[in-house]
Amino acid sequence: MGSYKCGLVSVVLCVAMQSGVVLAGESGTMSKAGDMKAEPFRDAKTVKALAVGQKLDILSKQGGWFKAKAGTTTGWVHMLSVRRNEAKKGTNKSPGLLALSSGRAGTGKVVATTGVRGLNEEELKAAIFNESELQRAEANASSKADAATFARQGKLVARPFDYLPAK
Repeated sequence: MGSYKCGLVSVVLCVAMQSGVVLAGESGTMSKAGDMKAEPFRDAKTVKALAVGQKLDILSKQGGWFKAKAGTTTGWVHMLSVRRNEAKKGTNKSPGLLALSSGRAGTGKVVATTGVRGLNEEELKAAIFNESELQRAEANASSKADAATFARQGKLVARPFDYLPAK
């Protein structure tokens, strides 16, 4: 992905994560074991350990965290540990790979958002273009040569993989 697209995705993520959109009524399942925290921070006090498959009621979102209820305990769970439950039959929401959003937002300033986890259509529509934040994000881009040097220094190995078949 080019540095422009990475920067654009970063800006969209930042705007949407700061919006604090309420997800009341949505449920989820722990996709990996994790801790429920008293506050939305990694170093916050753990209020409950959650196992893979634990059911949650998602109450709201702040940054990369869901405020959730597991049984009688309420706390904060890192959103990357939670799989939001798929839409019911008869709705226009598609689960899995089909749920990846790609296309133009109403203003035409957000060109593409592909594979952005944790954002729904309403959050993407509410995003506001911020050129200074885009420039800040693009300033963090690495060149292909810098990335290759970093990979060599870290003794990283390329792993080829097959793409999904075209339909």
